[in-house]
Amino acid sequence: MLKPTRNFLLVLICLIAWSASTGSASTSVPAPNFTLKSLAGKNIKLSELTGNVVLVNFWASWCGPCRQEMPLLNAIHNKYEPLGFTVLGVNVEEQVENARSFIHDRPVDFPILLDSNNQISQLYNVLAMPTTVVIDRDGNIRFIHQGYLSGDEA
Repeated sequence: MLKPTRNFLLVLICLIAWSASTGSASTSVPAPNFTLKSLAGKNIKLSELTGNVVLVNFWASWCGPCRQEMPLLNAIHNKYEPLGFTVLGVNVEEQVENARSFIHDRPVDFPILLDSNNQISQLYNVLAMPTTVVIDRDGNIRFIHQGYLSGDEA
């Protein structure tokens, strides 16, 4: 495994452990609930994932850094899903075909949700691509990171 990937996973494990042990601290902000349709045609509702740690990644096919981090997100999903960790990819493009083509070329095992009217990305104040939001088991936002550069994993 590459060192940057290992470091990224280590940081993420720490976030998961922290969110699992902190419960609902007064400094946490409740994550806005949403329901979005996935590329597979299934409606995914955030509130139905309460009890899991959820990583929501807002991305677009034209975003170079999104292309870089997608394999890392997939590796995280595959490794930690059995422990109650869920990754959701939220595509923010108007043209669904762009997301479909991107995922066809770079398959992932986690749900890809469609926010083609940018309603959810606005709700989460997404200003940059990619934006990653970590939500704890109680449905509270614990971490937000905008952008991605090689080395962010450390």
